[in-house]
Amino acid sequence: MPLPFFRLVTLLTLLAATPPAAAQVTIDITEGVPDPVPVAIAPFTSEDREAARFGDDIAQVVRADLESSGLFRAISEEAFLSTPKDANLRPDFNNWRVIGAQLLAVGQTSMQADGRLHAVFRLWDVLTQQQIVGVTYTTLPENWRRLAHKTADAIYKEVTGEEGYFDSRIVYVSETGPADKRRKRLVLMDQDGARARYLTDGANLVLTPRFSPTKQEIIYLAYDRPNQPPSVHIFNIDSNQREGLGRFPGMQYAPRFSPDGNSVLITMTQEEGNSDIFSMNLGTRNLTRLTYTAGIDAAASYSPDGARIVFESKRSGTQQLYVMNADGSEPRRISTGKGRFATPVWSPRGDLVAFTKILGGQFHIGTMRPDGTEPRILDSAYHAEGPTWSPNGRVLAYFKQDSPHERRVGLSPGLWQVNIIGGAPRRIETETDASDPAWSPISR
Repeated sequence: MPLPFFRLVTLLTLLAATPPAAAQVTIDITEGVPDPVPVAIAPFTSEDREAARFGDDIAQVVRADLESSGLFRAISEEAFLSTPKDANLRPDFNNWRVIGAQLLAVGQTSMQADGRLHAVFRLWDVLTQQQIVGVTYTTLPENWRRLAHKTADAIYKEVTGEEGYFDSRIVYVSETGPADKRRKRLVLMDQDGARARYLTDGANLVLTPRFSPTKQEIIYLAYDRPNQPPSVHIFNIDSNQREGLGRFPGMQYAPRFSPDGNSVLITMTQEEGNSDIFSMNLGTRNLTRLTYTAGIDAAASYSPDGARIVFESKRSGTQQLYVMNADGSEPRRISTGKGRFATPVWSPRGDLVAFTKILGGQFHIGTMRPDGTEPRILDSAYHAEGPTWSPNGRVLAYFKQDSPHERRVGLSPGLWQVNIIGGAPRRIETETDASDPAWSPISR
């Protein structure tokens, strides 16, 4: 069960001459690939021996978070000319300007009488010598990693003007065993790969987990009966309880929650062998059929406002992307050009649709506008599939693998992420081979 996180946030003014100010150091993340901003992240100091052991660990997680975004470059501690001893004192900015830092993050930890960990964090603009933001956190000691993620989120927001995504989680399918007898289990982890927790035991094959946007729940497919098609289940993260959504004739697959979490989209194979998209109300369990064409319709995803749905369909003869109203009316093809398109998912910002494209013997991960314009390819591989959006709509996670003759240990299949403005994709470390990632909303 997730540990509670108690957060106290206060803007901290150090001196009358240096009030909190809007950041002079900014990153425009809407166009092009910006040069990473050099930031010095000092270890959180402490006079309390018990609290001091968290200082280095917190700073390391903050560094890793910021660098993983591709927008920041953390300056090595070896280059520091001094180390802040007290987060409540004004830094000597000359020592940080000389080593090229534009931002300076300092912090301090202490243990409260009730055993909780207390932390103070401040972000400084080295060039203007002004404090940008100050925050205090109070939480259980075992939540120190979340404290670090929230600190990185605060820095990201102040510099980019947009919400961070580091205090979030990813659920994925862990894969072990030989190719002809894979053991697949659901795993929940922090977005950086830490604190992995197995949700299923591998007794049943599981596929395509997806997070609820409003609850601590995951929807997924499970082959839980011999010689029977898979069925849709919901797993409650807090209680570890699993609930089936019922059994219906034919195959069920590609479940995904609505934005309000009150219904799900499911692809179901009908008696005539065709696949169509249905909406299920989770309160009443009533099904509403949304598509009726002869071609296979599948992999539906709502827009953030719940008004439209993007999906893949073979109604034109090849696998392409379409957008329709939430009631199934006015379907319109949006994918164009060569290749087949699959696994569409709408950005939480509403501005883009991520997709998988199959062309030229390779798979490609890309984005396009909801009207099909401005298509962009972000990564390509022998097999790459299943994009999922970070909560702020700025990063994609997905899985990919090499061809069998190119396969290298630890590189196939695995989870990757890429910033949608460009830059090199980055592998997310997992304990086993991994596939089918799904990103959570920001943790609460």
